[in-house]
Amino acid sequence: MSVASPLSPLPGRHYHVDQILDRPGPRTDPAFVPGETPKTFLREQSKILVIGAGGLGCEILANLALSGFNDIHVIDMDTIDISNLNRQFLFRPKDVGKPKAIVAAEFIMRRVPGVKVTPYFGKIQDKDEDYYLQFNIIICGLDSVEARRWINATLVNMVDPENGESMKPLIDGGTEGFKGQARLILPTITSCYECSLDMLNKPTAFPICTIANTPRLPEHCIEWASVLEWPRVHGDKKMDTDDPEHIGWLYKIASARAKEFNIEGVTWALTQGVVKNIIPAIASTNAIIAASCCSEALKIVTTCAPYINNYMMFIGTESVYTYTFEHEKRPECPVCGGETIDISVGKEWTVERLIEVLVERQDIQIKKPSLSTSTKQLYLQAPKQLEQATRPNLGKLLSELVEEGDQITVTASSLPFNLSLRVTYV
Repeated sequence: MSVASPLSPLPGRHYHVDQILDRPGPRTDPAFVPGETPKTFLREQSKILVIGAGGLGCEILANLALSGFNDIHVIDMDTIDISNLNRQFLFRPKDVGKPKAIVAAEFIMRRVPGVKVTPYFGKIQDKDEDYYLQFNIIICGLDSVEARRWINATLVNMVDPENGESMKPLIDGGTEGFKGQARLILPTITSCYECSLDMLNKPTAFPICTIANTPRLPEHCIEWASVLEWPRVHGDKKMDTDDPEHIGWLYKIASARAKEFNIEGVTWALTQGVVKNIIPAIASTNAIIAASCCSEALKIVTTCAPYINNYMMFIGTESVYTYTFEHEKRPECPVCGGETIDISVGKEWTVERLIEVLVERQDIQIKKPSLSTSTKQLYLQAPKQLEQATRPNLGKLLSELVEEGDQITVTASSLPFNLSLRVTYV
């Protein structure tokens, strides 16, 4: 009697997947060829990248391995914290402090023999286009808008019209509490991540003048305590948002500020939520969105069913609600549209006013932008010498520096591309 190799697939592991791949069904993609061809491509030829090994990434990695993907890569720049253990089930208390990508890869390979998971402990920005070109599909399980924007722009820029292999499908999953989304981005074909920035919750950033002089919300008081009072009182001492003493100090100071301005609602939990920018994580939501992402990956590599077109949203706050729709491309999208954004500007606007408007615009979401034209530098955030040299322009009227119809180039460290604005004065 022969004994199976420790690395050989477990008997019957792919039974249910094989039922899908062995014969066509009522919703089979017309291009589907049942039998060994899709199985071989899935298990021996496809290579898939998972970005993020947190709550969503752990679910995605396990699902992919159990669905038949045998060559998986994973990138994550974080280490394991004890607070992760309630939902990131690939980790144990002994793993606290270790890199998520490495521990997750080792766990999957121990539990699913025959699957190879290659980890990278670092940033996605560390890798070049040649690295991303090797994959058939890329799945994002990120909690960072900036990282999503970077990989989205990178994959769009990689597309060569004369080389079909340069187009890498991006499956993006995201969760927030009992809400989530799974979407498929075909770079240059469907809408991209940048096209849908206006669907995101508005970032919780408050103008310094508001929190310093005219607070109206409890969040303003908390921001005042953390952004202005902490450095004034503690100097260069770094705030530790995981230290109960530090949070307690902020809560006390913010409460006093709120009382002074007759503002209610400052609590310990809100203080911690504001300074840590906490997004609630629900394990069941992660499981639903991860399953959706992995189903799309399976459909794409095997053509066993039509893939999503192109956005699925999930809401579980009241019963269970899902809705799938086609999110359309934005012609003025700076990543996949390529058109200049027209912006109406008041003749009395200063350069500083334009910067404030750009920061507040939901469809741009930019931090600390630098502005220039083809002939002059309006304002540069860095380096320090250029910031000091262009700072006087902040108070000048934009109409004195830029002619109507001229283009302004906007750059920022948070943007992996340049933004082009065409000014119209009103």
